[in-house]
Amino acid sequence: QVRLVESGGGLVQAGGSLRLSCAASGSIFSINSMGWYRQAPGKQREFVATITKDGSTNYADSVVGRFTISRDNALNTVYLQMNSLKPEDTAVYYCRGDKGTWYIPYWGQGTQVTVSS
Repeated sequence: QVRLVESGGGLVQAGGSLRLSCAASGSIFSINSMGWYRQAPGKQREFVATITKDGSTNYADSVVGRFTISRDNALNTVYLQMNSLKPEDTAVYYCRGDKGTWYIPYWGQGTQVTVSS
């Protein structure tokens, strides 16, 4: 099993910044990519960013140039630096880790990000 715990959410004004963290524990030796997804009220969960074991990254078009995903393998932690935040970034942000040959997904409990206009 893999346990993912997010932190760092909160309330920020438009144009501000937040950094989310996701700490992984448990059976993490075969986690491949890790990523961030978000879900706004009344909407489906959507992809935000991913990072592979070797550091390759991918971003949703809506966050390119504003968000940066990174990982510290020694700490088993993934980060999402969010700059120039917009009200439409308001959502619950979830960390996801894909494990093993079949990329089985594990999810954290989510952390709320609210951007006021």
